[in-house]
Amino acid sequence: MVFAHDTEVSLLAAVTLVNTDTDPDTLPTVGALDEYYARFEFTGRHERTRAELDAVRALRPRLRELLTTERDRAVDIVNGMLAEARAVPQLVRHDDWDWHLHAVDPDDPLATRITVETAMAMVDVIRADEMSRLGVCADEGCEGLVLDLSRNRSRRFCSTACGNRNAVAAYRARQAT
Repeated sequence: MVFAHDTEVSLLAAVTLVNTDTDPDTLPTVGALDEYYARFEFTGRHERTRAELDAVRALRPRLRELLTTERDRAVDIVNGMLAEARAVPQLVRHDDWDWHLHAVDPDDPLATRITVETAMAMVDVIRADEMSRLGVCADEGCEGLVLDLSRNRSRRFCSTACGNRNAVAAYRARQAT
């Protein structure tokens, strides 16, 4: 494990959210947001409304910028996100999770909580000088984000599909020569 469990989950949730901003959009419905909420074990307020879905979808460009920018710019973005939300980090323990950080009230809107959890996770990334663990998929034409939590820093593709497509292309290129 590279980071604390809550940091890794928050980073994966942010990368997954950003990667829904495709054509076609893969976060099109409130039901899809419910699945995202459950998959990443969010707690607290969840309105299950179109307005909430729209607010969460609106986060994607800002999160993409944060997750793909250079370190000094990431610091500015994180500080801005935390200040806007008036974040006050606190240790909490709930459900199956041991002590971890929450920085906003569980009754705050889901979009606010996602923003702050991502910013808090990026604090760890920035402090550890591990920005290289975030990047854009190596598949030509794919703009998906990659979170590399591997020990040897070998993850290059955002999905198995992109990795397989490149492996097949490399195989065919070898066979052609």
